[in-house]
Amino acid sequence: MADPLVFTLHCQVEVWVADPDGLGELAVRDLRSSDIDWSREADDVETASAELRADPAMALAAMVDPERLIESLPGVTMRGGRVWAEANQRQG
Repeated sequence: MADPLVFTLHCQVEVWVADPDGLGELAVRDLRSSDIDWSREADDVETASAELRADPAMALAAMVDPERLIESLPGVTMRGGRVWAEANQRQG
């Protein structure tokens, strides 16, 4: 079998968030249901939850799963990645 090819996939997506509070609450529910060992983290679940509620960009980035982009592609495996969100100057 030949060595696998390695690619960096670039993707920029602009989204509108009509319900930032709902997004924050969804991100908090996802955080609370995740398997995180909080004793190994710099903060606790309450602090992290408050940060997600206060920052829609952080909540959005927390909810995006880049692995879903490739989940149905045969022979393609996620090696790593990062997701972040930032507010645009232009709103609406």
